[in-house]
Amino acid sequence: MTPVRVGVFGLLGSGNLGNDGSLEAVLGYLRAEHPEAVVDALCGGPEAVAATFGIPATRLHWYRGEYRTASRAGAVAGKGLGKLVDAFRTAAWVRRHDVVIVPGMGVLEATLPLRPWGFPYALFLLCASGRLLRTPVALVGVGAAPIADRPTRALVRWSARLAAYRSYRDAQSRDAMRAMGVDTARDEVHPDLAFSLPAPSASAPSDPPGVVCVGVMAFHGGNDDRARAEEIHRRYLDGTIRFVRALVEDGRPVRLLTGDEVDRPVVAAILDAVDSPLVTAAETSSLADLMKEMAAADSVVAIRYHNLICALKTGTPVLAVTYAAKSDALMAGMGLGAYCHPAREVDADRLLEQFRDLEKRSTELRQTLAERNRAAARQLAHHFTTLTTSLFPAYRKAS
Repeated sequence: MTPVRVGVFGLLGSGNLGNDGSLEAVLGYLRAEHPEAVVDALCGGPEAVAATFGIPATRLHWYRGEYRTASRAGAVAGKGLGKLVDAFRTAAWVRRHDVVIVPGMGVLEATLPLRPWGFPYALFLLCASGRLLRTPVALVGVGAAPIADRPTRALVRWSARLAAYRSYRDAQSRDAMRAMGVDTARDEVHPDLAFSLPAPSASAPSDPPGVVCVGVMAFHGGNDDRARAEEIHRRYLDGTIRFVRALVEDGRPVRLLTGDEVDRPVVAAILDAVDSPLVTAAETSSLADLMKEMAAADSVVAIRYHNLICALKTGTPVLAVTYAAKSDALMAGMGLGAYCHPAREVDADRLLEQFRDLEKRSTELRQTLAERNRAAARQLAHHFTTLTTSLFPAYRKAS
């Protein structure tokens, strides 16, 4: 049988560990269930994807300065020309494939700052090319949220409509797309793809209490918060510093974690402000690295969505500093809905109170997480079976 040609698409290899974790999960599925597949990527960081995952990769945008602010006429012209060139580049790439998969990620949301002519436009080009060239484009386990900005909302809505297959990582994502006018009657909801990744088991809590992992983020609010972005960031950072300082005063070792390259300045600011040998920063380059750190900790406090997943997956009790409904939904689904704290209004005293309650219930919460992880594994196994049925019918019949 002729090998099926599969393309994967997204802001992959660009420094975001969650995005790369979603790719890792889909590649694991393909290698296990469709070993005949020939896979390559159209992505943000082709060199990193090729080196890490061993698949050929092509740069997502023709213009290399796509995500830099264009302040000069030449840069503006370059970006404009790039939009036209990318339409042809994307169509040519799609034409070479039998199936294209967008693996997870929040590709249908704007909960973090996002310009419509950046990734939303790129996703629209992909889905429109797929429909025009009759190459199925599958949005697999993606996140979605209500979008206020009209151009962004229109591009996201049409991308979803033009995709041949859609599934979501939570019910709120499906509801958001339905509210935007997308027919979601056949769309399924499953746990995030990262729950299919292997993970170490959490260590038993130590006595006296041991390491606390604190996941941080260069958080400036979302698309609708641009006018007060610096105020939001300062409040988040100040509250986090006060919280870490309180842990140190209690004699607790603190391990700082990131989920994206852009988070490193936040780590540096906390280390400088607290200035204690009890506070250290981990070097992580994958979700597997994050899970290893979290499995060895007594508890986790984190903000990034996939940092939360890493803690939940290992069965380590976690307190979520939430900036979007997706995190609240994730925590509620895993039985930790009471342990959420708003990222835009971090109150160190309240955060510390919630943290201490989390640790008091550690044994009970670990049992809950073990049960929910088993359920997530079953649901994802069903999800991957549905993917094979929907995207690889010729392979299914031949096998």
